[in-house]
Amino acid sequence: MHDCPSPAHEALIRFLYQAPIGLLQTTLSGEITMINPMSAQLLMPLVKGGALVNLFDVLAPVAPELRAMAAPASAPGSVICDALRVTMPSAAGAAARGGQAPRTLSIRLLRLDDTSLMASVSDVTLAVQQEQQRLTVQLHDASRVDRLTLLPNRMVAAEHIERALERASIDPHYQFAVLFINVDRFDRINLRLGKEAGDQLLGQIAGRISATLRDTDTVTSARLGGDEFVVVLELARGIEDAFVVAQRLTDVLCKPGYSVGELPVHLGLSMGVLTRAHANGGADSVLQDANLAMREAKRAGGARFCLFEPGMKQRATLRGTLEDELRVALTQGQLFVVYQPIVDLKAGCAVGVEALVRWRHPRRGIVPPVQFIPVAEETGLIGPLGEFVLNVACRQMVAWQALLGDHAPRMMSVNLSRAQLMEPFIDAKVRSALEASGLAADCLQLEVTESLAAQDEQIQARLQELKALGLVLALDDFGTGYSSLASLHQLPIDVVKIDRSFVSKVATSAHHRVLIEAVVRVARSLGMRTVAEGVETEQQAAVLKELECEKAQGYLYARPMDEEEATRWLVDWIQCADSRAIDEPNAASLRPVRSGGSATG
Repeated sequence: MHDCPSPAHEALIRFLYQAPIGLLQTTLSGEITMINPMSAQLLMPLVKGGALVNLFDVLAPVAPELRAMAAPASAPGSVICDALRVTMPSAAGAAARGGQAPRTLSIRLLRLDDTSLMASVSDVTLAVQQEQQRLTVQLHDASRVDRLTLLPNRMVAAEHIERALERASIDPHYQFAVLFINVDRFDRINLRLGKEAGDQLLGQIAGRISATLRDTDTVTSARLGGDEFVVVLELARGIEDAFVVAQRLTDVLCKPGYSVGELPVHLGLSMGVLTRAHANGGADSVLQDANLAMREAKRAGGARFCLFEPGMKQRATLRGTLEDELRVALTQGQLFVVYQPIVDLKAGCAVGVEALVRWRHPRRGIVPPVQFIPVAEETGLIGPLGEFVLNVACRQMVAWQALLGDHAPRMMSVNLSRAQLMEPFIDAKVRSALEASGLAADCLQLEVTESLAAQDEQIQARLQELKALGLVLALDDFGTGYSSLASLHQLPIDVVKIDRSFVSKVATSAHHRVLIEAVVRVARSLGMRTVAEGVETEQQAAVLKELECEKAQGYLYARPMDEEEATRWLVDWIQCADSRAIDEPNAASLRPVRSGGSATG
């Protein structure tokens, strides 16, 4: 007579058969000794031939490592694997689920006693799908945010621009504007302070942008990348609103107060503004045109905004053409150097010459420097161009010394560009030019603009490296840059060149006369010499001489001349000087005839 199962045993059996998860028991080798219906349902799609015999064999296609995991001896009750996820093969899983996505199972296996294992099998497909959806949302959100500034990124800005374009196409009264913002000379920040410092400053800029845009502005601000930001505005009153917001942003973004740690940093930002009236194409085209307007703002001096107008595209195309042709010019000998004399105002003799670059285009003729120098500066060609001028000028000076002897000019003056001055080995390149030509260092004068020389300590350190070669440093265009008479003593320079904008009015304006007199006196007190640029009349020269300015250059004496013209000019001056020395040995001034050259200075 068989014993009747106890109520507790019957309850256990009912639980096993009705449990919402799969439960099964196996031998240590994986032979199944007990299995509930849910386990059979979940595992059957993996079974070949329809027989659930060995758990390890059944799971071998999706979890081949399970048999090895269970092989080592382990104490009863120990967990062999916990929540091992396996994905059913696509064909089996999809067929079992009516063509839906493959099922994912979670398996837990433990050592039950000395002879058996216990396993649970759960369907976690829904949980996996929900987890994937959450990750997708998170990744989508992350892909729309700039991690450095936490502003929306370029993708979001483009979407807002596209929506604005779409709305403008169906609503003739709808107005919007795109403001393209770029940090002036940000590359210098990274070079001087490092990328981490640059990132800190970008975060501060983003904070100012967000704080400046009012709640009443229907706006999206974003970081496009690098040091570029964009603001998309919906305009209630039209273009006037764009100007108001652009000016407000420019004022706030250019205010002092940026810092890296305790080090204050001055930043300027330039902005291009494009309104609906000129918004053509898609978002990329709109951003490109706003970028063109921003570059115009930079060319105008930076720290300002500029409204886009169609002519900018034509100028950009011309600049692109000029860049390509200038690269060819550098390699095919189209560039040449002209020379303008620098005259001693007391003695009337030529004491130096300034070397200036010119471009003889095979089709356009002489291209004015005002057209190609800015292109060279923007494209990085100013470095090799300046190096070309330096080498040619040094060789020419040596040639004149050989030809003219003691009558040769004492100084060759060459302009130094920002790109050249930022090069880490500029002193080595200058030394190389001197050695290759045989020119003594004290016969070379390098000119840097006032705005460049007064910018930061790194620039001044480079100037000190150059000065250590024994050459002369001149401050060009004084009166138009950032320095002042009070800070002149801080600059490592020997010569101050007074800008032509002051010289042109010295004979007619008491104000300009006083300014030039002050420059001359301060320079003399610091042991510096002075040169007046752009002298065009005898009256200007007379006043400058009266103010004790030492030297001058300008069309009164000669226009910039090519090598042959300049040589003839110098020879004519020598002959004129010898003749006048016989007839008028006590003559106080002497000026040679002007050159007929037509090149502009």
